[in-house]
Amino acid sequence: MRFVIIGAGRVGLRAARVLRDEGHEVTLIERDDATIRRARNQEFPVVEGDGARESALEDAGITNADVLGALTGDLNVNFTACMIAKHYGCRTVMRIDEAYREEIYRKYAEEVDEVIYPERLGAIGAKNALLGGTIRAVADVAPNLQVVELTVTDRAPVNGYTMGELELPADATILAFGKQDRPLEIPSEDESLEIGDRLVVLADFDVLSEVRQLLVGETPERAAANAGSEAGGVH
Repeated sequence: MRFVIIGAGRVGLRAARVLRDEGHEVTLIERDDATIRRARNQEFPVVEGDGARESALEDAGITNADVLGALTGDLNVNFTACMIAKHYGCRTVMRIDEAYREEIYRKYAEEVDEVIYPERLGAIGAKNALLGGTIRAVADVAPNLQVVELTVTDRAPVNGYTMGELELPADATILAFGKQDRPLEIPSEDESLEIGDRLVVLADFDVLSEVRQLLVGETPERAAANAGSEAGGVH
């Protein structure tokens, strides 16, 4: 996937590193000279400019991007950038500080795909917000292991199976199961898998592609693109 992230400070740069480690393409937009140098020293492409200006977004590749992450500390910049990105068909994720009142939050939340409070999120949480969808990283356990939460879709080959019939690769284990809108719990063999059900799986990076195909219904090509790079590094 292609990401444009506005703001190469602490929040933006950490999210960019996590996404790049998974094999995604990330371009940053930043105005501060020292921050730009730090990001470029880490070999990120950086567009120098104001992320609230359409010209800067175009220079960063917004026309071909899948997601815009507006992660600066300036709410007005973030919101303006998201509104521009919406016209290009991008998923929009906007940073907001906890200091804003609830009615202000609701106003902005209605206009973008997701609002995040970086004070409450680690790098994995920010990455989940940017990626969206039916697969959510929960934690990195070791350099080759990750805990992921996956949501069963209508494309999943296992849709309609019971937990007892479900067979995952040898290097993947189900840790918890939850019916749609219900808490996660230890699964029983008689539970049936239906659209919207969630499974928390501990998996080696080498088998994440296969797990995605089984539980979410991603095509082999899409699953490999999303999970293949995970075998090479920590998120």
